[in-house]
Amino acid sequence: MPLHLLKLCVGIESVAELRRFTLARAKASPGAIHAHVTRMRPTRAGELLDGGSLYWVIKGQICARQKLIGLEDFVDSAGVRRCALELDDDIVSVAPRPCRAFQGWRYLKPEDAPADLGAAGEALPEELRRQLSALGLL
Repeated sequence: MPLHLLKLCVGIESVAELRRFTLARAKASPGAIHAHVTRMRPTRAGELLDGGSLYWVIKGQICARQKLIGLEDFVDSAGVRRCALELDDDIVSVAPRPCRAFQGWRYLKPEDAPADLGAAGEALPEELRRQLSALGLL
């Protein structure tokens, strides 16, 4: 059974902005694997790479996910060990759900992960999705 990660998407205001950022990064480095660098390597790598995703918290809500495709350990230029969370370029919007701020990342069990929105949910503007979620209607 896959396990997921939950991470704050600092500096990003919307799923649309996350998509633009990812696309710009892909254009700047064609063929490169999109990755998010973190200090610690997840200890449950096997479960994460068995179909797990990185769920992004944007403006206090879990809003999107990207499939995890690999974990790569490396040492940065300052000699600090890091882990690159290698991600699929496809960003999937999920049913928004409130989430308090935290540091680092957290494991997210499959049964606790929000459902994908699908085409009907994607058609709604993101701000409206946030408001409907806050009212408990989405």
